[in-house]
Amino acid sequence: MYQKVLGFNRKVPWPISPLVTLSSYRNIYFDINDLNNFWSPGCYFQNFSGRICIGKGTYIGPNVGLITANHDYHDLDNHRKGEDVIIGRRCWIGMNSVILPGVVLGDNTVVAAGSIVGKNRKYIRGNIMIGGNPAQVLYSLKKDDNTNNNSE
Repeated sequence: MYQKVLGFNRKVPWPISPLVTLSSYRNIYFDINDLNNFWSPGCYFQNFSGRICIGKGTYIGPNVGLITANHDYHDLDNHRKGEDVIIGRRCWIGMNSVILPGVVLGDNTVVAAGSIVGKNRKYIRGNIMIGGNPAQVLYSLKKDDNTNNNSE
């Protein structure tokens, strides 16, 4: 109803929550079976000048920001050139996390809630949990279970 009748995200050709901000549906690539990522309230997909690629089976929590371009520090009315954000398959982006321009997350990466992943971590190898501000590797994930290799 919000999308078709009231006009929230009207131009987006797939179902999307009225509580999600999406700059350009043309610059986002994802598996059509993963529409659940467009229903987490408060998510911000800023991709007017760069692409966002979301791998199959990825989950994006509420209030997550995926950002492809920042303001020019010397002239805040202008944006810097956009850089793509690429998220691998079967990733989990926790609530209130921010992924900044140019970041590539490998498959099976978990981003802890409230983390900021920026240019100091441009490429994140897969099968790990990262967290913090700036995000750092917390531990490797075992493929066989849901425990980390630091547990006792």
